[in-house]
Amino acid sequence: MLRCTDVHKSYRLGDREVPALRGVDLDIPEPGFYAIMGASGSGKSTLLHLLAALDRPDRGEITIAGEAIHALDERAATLFRRKKIGIVFQQFNLIPTFTARENVELPGVLAGDDATTLRARSTLLLERLGVLERADHRPDALSGGEQQRVAIARALLYSPPLLLADEPTGNLDSASSARLWALLAELAAQQQTTIIMVTHEPAAAVTCRRVFVLSDGRVTGQFDTEGLDAGGVATRYQQLVRTA
Repeated sequence: MLRCTDVHKSYRLGDREVPALRGVDLDIPEPGFYAIMGASGSGKSTLLHLLAALDRPDRGEITIAGEAIHALDERAATLFRRKKIGIVFQQFNLIPTFTARENVELPGVLAGDDATTLRARSTLLLERLGVLERADHRPDALSGGEQQRVAIARALLYSPPLLLADEPTGNLDSASSARLWALLAELAAQQQTTIIMVTHEPAAAVTCRRVFVLSDGRVTGQFDTEGLDAGGVATRYQQLVRTA
């Protein structure tokens, strides 16, 4: 489903080159709910941008659903991202003047898709995510949890095989966060979708099937969460960071 092989990425900071990723290897062969866990500066956001085809690695290979996305030009990457990758951001990124339904349908409208088909699809997604009764409300009339559910519905418009979530509960309270983590796990199981959540929170990571630990630009280990609580996840994470 997803494979990264020896992925490197650096950025220029003045006259210095700052490495963000130093040879990431990552293999996710089947659908499920996975976490990439790491401290600030570990390279999480950089890796997420590469997986989303928003940027290209300096070196290495990234394959998603059989497509070598590291080799795509800008137009091909845009088309691949539109249909094959869903992205959920911490800030929701909803258009404030659009209703919830219009926000969900926006990618299809921009692609010139049939309006009737889009309406049926948005209705199904909003209902599945428990916000259909809020379909005609604008974002400022929605709670943070409702806004994030609308953002997830938009990301799922084309039933992408890969959904990327960047600290998706960073702006939510603890109760809303727990509900959202449970929802993502449910979606991964029901839709046979690969969901990768970037997080630094053990309470979030424990809801995932497997945790990949990113430290200093490398994947330093991985572990399954079965039988662990949040404290157990925190302990395993620290062990892998210390031995990196």
